[in-house]
Amino acid sequence: SIRRRVARKMTTSMILVPHVAHMDEADVTELEEFRKRVAPAHEKRGGGKLALLSFVIRAVTAGLKEAPSFNASLDPLREELIYKKFYNIGFAADTGRGLVVPVINDTDKKSIGEISKDLQQKAELAREGKLPLDEMQGGTFTVTNVGPLGGTALIPTINYPEVAILGMGRVQEKPVVRNGEIVIRKMLPLTL
Repeated sequence: SIRRRVARKMTTSMILVPHVAHMDEADVTELEEFRKRVAPAHEKRGGGKLALLSFVIRAVTAGLKEAPSFNASLDPLREELIYKKFYNIGFAADTGRGLVVPVINDTDKKSIGEISKDLQQKAELAREGKLPLDEMQGGTFTVTNVGPLGGTALIPTINYPEVAILGMGRVQEKPVVRNGEIVIRKMLPLTL
């Protein structure tokens, strides 16, 4: 029944929300070095795994403050966008029984460590089939991470009634030009 609901919601989204994709890459070399350096202390304090997704959610929240039209929902009956003044970021979680979107509330008020802890707890509850329905509602924007699957690009389906979604690919080392020289950097493919 989860897969049926997901299919119904994704079909509804594809019909009601115009899908346009912008793809780019973010250089996360320094971020990955920082994350790996502070992760052991974070885990030692009981914070669990410090995932790249935690940093992305915090960055997305800052971006939504700068671009409020992406922190909105679509009301097709009134033909209006409803701008949100709160930041509840959903993340796609594959449960084995289907894809669900747990929501982390008030990401603008949480540290990266708190976001990381929420990510782990909600993902685990989702995998166990124990995530309450109310923790999958009220999202204002969604991030999906298909990095573990590999690939170079993706076009994610917007989580209706939201108006946008950010898709993350797999971080890969790539040759890039910096200051006129070719260097190896860790690049994160993104699709908005």
